[in-house]
Amino acid sequence: MGDATGVRRAARTTPNGAGRRYGSRVVRPRAGEEPSEDRVRLLRELASDGRLALAARDGAQRAVLTAAAYDLVWPIVFARLTRRLEQQRGHLACASGIGALADECLDRFHDDVEAVVEDLLAHARQPIDRLEAWVATRVGAATVNAHRRRRGSRGALQRPRLPGWLAAALDDDPWLTTLATHILVWVGVSGTAGSGTWPLESWAQERATRTGDWQGTDPAAVGRDVERVLSAMRRRPTWYESFVERPLGAKQPPVAAVCTDEYGEPLAPLTLGDPDQRVDAELHLLAGDAVRAIRHRLGSGEQAEAAVAEVIRTVFGGLFTSTLDRAPHTGGDPVGEVAASRLGHIVATVLAIVGETE
Repeated sequence: MGDATGVRRAARTTPNGAGRRYGSRVVRPRAGEEPSEDRVRLLRELASDGRLALAARDGAQRAVLTAAAYDLVWPIVFARLTRRLEQQRGHLACASGIGALADECLDRFHDDVEAVVEDLLAHARQPIDRLEAWVATRVGAATVNAHRRRRGSRGALQRPRLPGWLAAALDDDPWLTTLATHILVWVGVSGTAGSGTWPLESWAQERATRTGDWQGTDPAAVGRDVERVLSAMRRRPTWYESFVERPLGAKQPPVAAVCTDEYGEPLAPLTLGDPDQRVDAELHLLAGDAVRAIRHRLGSGEQAEAAVAEVIRTVFGGLFTSTLDRAPHTGGDPVGEVAASRLGHIVATVLAIVGETE
């Protein structure tokens, strides 16, 4: 995902920019490549002669013509389509210029530019004197057709319309039928809804507007409505699998945001391990403390049995404060119930360990 984001940001260009995206990659001018002005001039001459579509079929020339078409087309697409759509979405910053487009909006912009470029190179078969004006008249049809093709490639309905049986199953409720149409549209687009499946936040505002239930409308309420609609759709399993489940499964899974500390640095990832490792590590630390304490007390002349028993009781007695969820370490006195013979064995073992560590 990080690489994809870098590609998108590298493609934020102006007419003098060095990067253009074709498909999923950014194409930058190579050494010896024709300057932008020369490419566009060639494009205009071929369009004026009515030979542009024919010339674009030549593989050797198509790369140059595609680059020229991108240089000519992107300002038209932004001015005639992208700015208006971003304003309708409420993305005022994105509508201010291509350099301010958010990643998802930038992706949509590139998809639209590529659609118009392909349309230009495929249909410019007659002499065209005012190339920009000709392109502007085809922006709407080219982008709509490309959008439908992309939906079709994902298995979604190209023109989402509510079937009569589904409207009847929803009792022709104005809001639920609208939501059902939104669902059919949503499964066919590439966008994601953050960490969720559906854009409940944006649908919540429309629900409140349509139903007038401002107090009872929130994402949870919309989620319940979505489940009701999906239940109605599942009454026809084959239809549901074809036009909802399959295209929804083709969406790119959302990626969780990186967690950072108070300074903005990414936190270290969690490591997998044995769930008892924390307990074992704490026991090893306590054992080391016990050996050092016993060595010190023996060096002071104390009796071995009394010193060992008291140190073990002090160090290992009670609960482990950092591993309260790990049973059975809940005893308060680890040597309180030990028989004298067993205690003597423990003392001998501890003395051997102390001797080895010395």
